Amino acid sequence: MKEAIWNISDAQEPLIATAIHDGHDVREEVKDLLHLSDDDRLREQDPYTGDLARTAKNHIIPKKSRFEVDLNRPREKAVYVVAEDAWGLKVWKQRPHSELIERSLNQYDDFYTELHRVYDDMCRRFGAFVVFDIHSYNHRRGGPDAEPEHADGHPEVNVGTGTMDRGRWSGVVDRFIRDLSSYKSGGRSLDVRENVKFFGGNHPKWSHQTFPDSACVIAIEFKKFFMDEWTGEVYSSEFNFISEALQSTFDGVNAEIRAISRKTTAGR
Repeated sequence: MKEAIWNISDAQEPLIATAIHDGHDVREEVKDLLHLSDDDRLREQDPYTGDLARTAKNHIIPKKSRFEVDLNRPREKAVYVVAEDAWGLKVWKQRPHSELIERSLNQYDDFYTELHRVYDDMCRRFGAFVVFDIHSYNHRRGGPDAEPEHADGHPEVNVGTGTMDRGRWSGVVDRFIRDLSSYKSGGRSLDVRENVKFFGGNHPKWSHQTFPDSACVIAIEFKKFFMDEWTGEVYSSEFNFISEALQSTFDGVNAEIRAISRKTTAGR
């Protein structure tokens, strides 16, 4: 994964957004062996999350599809080899050979090497930093004409904090949830709940293990109410709403993480 997949500016902000399932590209040897159509792949990816990540001045947006290599899974599960790895989907025409898998895992290693460099730089610059790990999820799996899943177990925004030391980062997380929930447009606000469907994947887990005193990675899963998950059509008004709501949290989260950095520095 040698191509430019990130944009780290000199904005001097301890906030970075990622959209590691936004990518759709696959290399030719993978494409030739895939059984899934482009539409099937798109439905299980996180389209438009890259646009959400770009609203942050610092962002990382890989180009590769999760069906080539899933950067949010442990390395041994990063290539979907059998249907059980991919929600029962038949991913391949035939089982991928070991050389193809190894080339995909090389990209996985390149990504995490670069991620380590970027996060280490954020650590040196700010002491502590926040990552918005942005994803989206399907809620109409029964088909294009199916009713959506019941809202009780499917919040519009699921905030995953299961991989972090929640106590250490409570100020940041609580501020994020409060600001996101309180943003209103057209008289409505978002249904934001913590750890209902998702708790955070390998990216936040790795980050918290590697930078336990510095990295606060919040896994943010937007339900695909802002688009038609079967056709890929985006609903502009809903998408603009969640984009503006997300941006409304930036100042507060930056203030909270800077306060933690000051306390940490003062205690040394």
